[in-house]
Amino acid sequence: MAKAAKTAIKTKDQKAAAEAKNWTKVIKAVRSPKSGAYTFKEAIVHKDKIQDFLAEK
Repeated sequence: MAKAAKTAIKTKDQKAAAEAKNWTKVIKAVRSPKSGAYTFKEAIVHKDKIQDFLAEK
């Protein structure tokens, strides 16, 4: 039964699924100026804008 539901979700909206493949979750380590510890900045970015996200401070 679970397999049928999973298949129905895949075929339901193929256009949206194809568009979703153009987005990527990017995680960037950022060093804190106060403590020197690293924190992580994460965002979901379009695949064409990944380098812009990583280049910004």
